[in-house]
Amino acid sequence: MSHLFDRIKELVRPARADHLRVTIYTRADCSCCESAKAVIEPRRREHDFFVEEIDIDTDPKLVEAYGTLVPVVAIDGKVRFRGKVEPSLLDRLLRAEATKHRDKSITR
Repeated sequence: MSHLFDRIKELVRPARADHLRVTIYTRADCSCCESAKAVIEPRRREHDFFVEEIDIDTDPKLVEAYGTLVPVVAIDGKVRFRGKVEPSLLDRLLRAEATKHRDKSITR
């Protein structure tokens, strides 16, 4: 009975994306980068995912790769946003990832 109750609790608890790693490629004095971080931060608090910020100007290869495209946001290594983080798309992605992760843990 206890096992069944634990499964029910897992199904009704809010899905979280705390397993994700979000990397924000930025550069100093970039207003678009600040806007991206402002979109990401409340979602980080809600879902408790890890955020890493990397200044591309510290690495010539990153400058070559991302140059004027910053901010660039990668989620678990896959680039999802360039130039702007669209809040509704980020929310949709986080919900999908959280649900997928919760469903995996429930079937274990």
